Amino acid sequence: MFEQLTQLVQQFGQEAVVKNDAIPNEHNEAVMNEASSSILDGLKNMAAQGDVSDLAGLFQGNNAADADNPVVQKLTEQLTGKLGEKFGLSSDAASGVASDLIPKVLGSLVGNAKDPNHKGFEVSDLVNAISGGNGNSGLMDAVSKYGGQFGLDQNADGKVDMSDAMEAVTKKGGLGGLLGKLFGR
Repeated sequence: MFEQLTQLVQQFGQEAVVKNDAIPNEHNEAVMNEASSSILDGLKNMAAQGDVSDLAGLFQGNNAADADNPVVQKLTEQLTGKLGEKFGLSSDAASGVASDLIPKVLGSLVGNAKDPNHKGFEVSDLVNAISGGNGNSGLMDAVSKYGGQFGLDQNADGKVDMSDAMEAVTKKGGLGGLLGKLFGR
């Protein structure tokens, strides 16, 4: 996932970083690298800290590019701080870069992961990258909490639990279908 994230930061960073007079040209690449790692690290930290509801909300609907999304806000604040600290950017300049980059990158990243026509990158790849490959318990918590809203209660017992997951996995679509329903794909 880091490759896709880096490509998106490079794409959107042309305007936010390269053409930005507040950022010295010799720092352009380092600023974009910092943005890529900051986004991925921030998402991983949220998953590790149990911010599953915010992360699940990132994948629902088309709000990943919304500046009011709690995940976008957290990542924007973190990147703003890092850019000021590491590159000596003013708070306005750092905030401007982060506010421009984060919503565009996340919107595109989540949009690509949810798009069935965008091959080679799936929601499950994004979840695995965020959770470090160990996200099954957190993911199951999210499924349990939000799954009823997405029709994931496979056995109609009023709750979403491991038996629903097992039933969904054995049905057509398997685990990918279950994840797709959870993340609106």
